Amino acid sequence: MINKRLNNHIRGHRIISVMVLCLFGFCLMQAMQAPKKHARKRPHGDRVYLLHADELYYDMFGNNPDAQILKGKVSFLHQGSHLTCDSAYFYQASNSVKAFGHVHYRQGDTLSLTCDRAEYDGQMQMMRARKNVVLHHRRQTLRTDSLDFDRLYNMANFFDGGTLIDGKDKLVADWGEYHTETREAKFVYNVKLRSGKDVVTTDTLYYDVRKSKAHMVGPSKIVSGASVVKTEDGYYDTKTDRAQLYGRSTVMDKDKTLTGDTLYYVKDGESTGYGNVVYVDKKNKNSLTCNYLRYNEKTGNGFATRNPVAIDYSQKDTLWVHSDTMRINTFHINTDSVYRKVHAYPKVRAYRLDMQAICDSLVFNSQDSCMTMYKDPIVWNGNRQLLGEKILVFMNDSTVRFAHVIGQALSVEQMPDSVHFNQISSSEMKSYFEKGEIKQGESIGNVQTIYYMTDDKDSSLIGLNYLETDTMRMYMGPGRKMEKIWTNKFTSTMYPMTQIPPAKYKLNNFAWFEDLRPKDKNDIFVWRGKSKGSELKKIKRHEAPLQKLTD
Repeated sequence: MINKRLNNHIRGHRIISVMVLCLFGFCLMQAMQAPKKHARKRPHGDRVYLLHADELYYDMFGNNPDAQILKGKVSFLHQGSHLTCDSAYFYQASNSVKAFGHVHYRQGDTLSLTCDRAEYDGQMQMMRARKNVVLHHRRQTLRTDSLDFDRLYNMANFFDGGTLIDGKDKLVADWGEYHTETREAKFVYNVKLRSGKDVVTTDTLYYDVRKSKAHMVGPSKIVSGASVVKTEDGYYDTKTDRAQLYGRSTVMDKDKTLTGDTLYYVKDGESTGYGNVVYVDKKNKNSLTCNYLRYNEKTGNGFATRNPVAIDYSQKDTLWVHSDTMRINTFHINTDSVYRKVHAYPKVRAYRLDMQAICDSLVFNSQDSCMTMYKDPIVWNGNRQLLGEKILVFMNDSTVRFAHVIGQALSVEQMPDSVHFNQISSSEMKSYFEKGEIKQGESIGNVQTIYYMTDDKDSSLIGLNYLETDTMRMYMGPGRKMEKIWTNKFTSTMYPMTQIPPAKYKLNNFAWFEDLRPKDKNDIFVWRGKSKGSELKKIKRHEAPLQKLTD
């Protein structure tokens, strides 16, 4: 009976043992199959080693019972990096160090860090440096009071104000990070970059140390001598003084402003603008708009296309000029004197309240304030139309002083009834102005004139005077009313209004191009030229050969 109970007892223990072993095996398999948590990957041999200390002791009843208290020429080694200081707490169990006094951390030949105190975590490979922190990496120096250096990711972060010095470049910010492997930095809040005499201020800046190139994000400003650049998205190369600006940026100085969707700016060099470009000259009160502009600040030469419009607002009435392309060239006569030539071509259309014009090409020379229009130019002034092969207009403070029409000149004045026209045709014409009003007109070569006489009382038409001569001068009074005519040899015929032959109403070369005339400043964008066959036929002019004075 006793043996039977003993056997049952032993059998029960075996069953329990087997069950325990099975349960242990099941748990072991589950543990092996369970997913592992990924910790920060660390290289082998991550132990921090104490190399030297003049003194070492424990304070079992103090604030740091787990620490080795070290004093005097303390030195540590961790994965090839050295840490020295005046004193330290060494926590061997957690593989960490608290260092005090003349802390110096050295990693390889390219990186060193000094500070007043620091905490080094060997497990996380993290250095937390505080007070008078100076990080040297290659030729870069970072100064701050609070810096965390992550050895695993080669990243230094400062968050209590810092300064990065890279050659002639100096960056200051409230917060920043510097990647020692890629040598790229990010700075945030109250960022200021000094490069020589240039100063960049922004809210966020990315800096590539290898290229000395800064990327500004948010409201930013570059001050370079007398020039100021404003942008919200720009790249600035401190080596070449080149800037790539996006998102409606502006370059300005004392007198000039350049704005565009995209600007490539070169200090004292050629700059380029793309998209809704606006150039303003505040001193001379003129501006230029286009979608592509290239301008060299050093030479004063520029090129504009893609819907360019030149605007002059120096006078009471604003002048708008449009063409396919505009070009400006600056010429230096001497050190203090320059003049410019502005070329507009082709399909030039101009509008001002008191004057409108069209031509194929136009040149303005600031040296003599002369505007020359080429190839079928037409100028309108009130109810007058002037055309020829070439028209020269000389300005005085942006008002017309003298106009010269060369080749197949034709002047047409529409009468108040809109039916009859005063007309003058000649080889060339000259007009003299005072205060914007024509005072004298001169027609030279093959002059033909149709002039309607009016009644002094009611200004009604009373007759037509047809005149032919070689040279004629007309003197105008107030309101452009003709006061007198001078001519030498002439033939003239006067017709009462009821006896005018149909062929005498218009000269043979009469043309009235009112439909081509720009109606307002918006109409300059719609090109309307002469219809085929109505263009002037260029006349070949023969010049007398040079006379032989001696054999």
